Amino acid sequence: MAVTARTAAAAHPSGPQVADTIRAAITGGDFAPHQRLVEAELSERFGASRASVRNALAQLATEGLVERIQNRGARVRAVSLDEAVEITEVRMALEGLCAAKAAEHVTEDDRAALLDLGARMKAAVASGDVLGYSDLNRRLHGRVLEMSGQQTARAVLERLHGQNVRRQFRLAMQPGRPQTSLPQHLAVIDAVCAGDPPAAEAAMRAHLRSVIEALPALENPH
Repeated sequence: MAVTARTAAAAHPSGPQVADTIRAAITGGDFAPHQRLVEAELSERFGASRASVRNALAQLATEGLVERIQNRGARVRAVSLDEAVEITEVRMALEGLCAAKAAEHVTEDDRAALLDLGARMKAAVASGDVLGYSDLNRRLHGRVLEMSGQQTARAVLERLHGQNVRRQFRLAMQPGRPQTSLPQHLAVIDAVCAGDPPAAEAAMRAHLRSVIEALPALENPH
């Protein structure tokens, strides 16, 4: 009987694994804001036990991705414009810090990787490859965070990214946005590669300030 129980447990993903899967589905756009998250449906979809799904939803609620409605279960939490601005303001402070740290720690390998990303971003904008540019944008920010060595900031930023990723993607798809953000990203790359922490922080903050200024247009496209 004990062997059977262990076998059954091994057949289902654990709570943390289920949380990772649902988190990826939310941030990837598979679930829309305010969409109900029904335990039975999620259990069947992801091959997980109801208990694992319940624990996963509780974890995602603490991360701000899911909200629980009394007597109605859970749903994907929608982020308001005001909250999106606040999140980006926090990003501005933390990613500015990380850009400065990255400039302090930059190596020749880092410089080569950043310059390659910059060249590929320019090529993507020139060819109109908006999706490719969006992916390179994400990779550039991730590389700067990795270079910074600031683990606490990275942990906070990962949680905030999950809450705001849908808006960030919509912003990246806005006509003309890549042409606006490209020189900002190149300024970050240049300052980090030059080993200039104040300039790197200023460039990252200027870029994210531009993001804040652009966010209202997502709410009122016309």
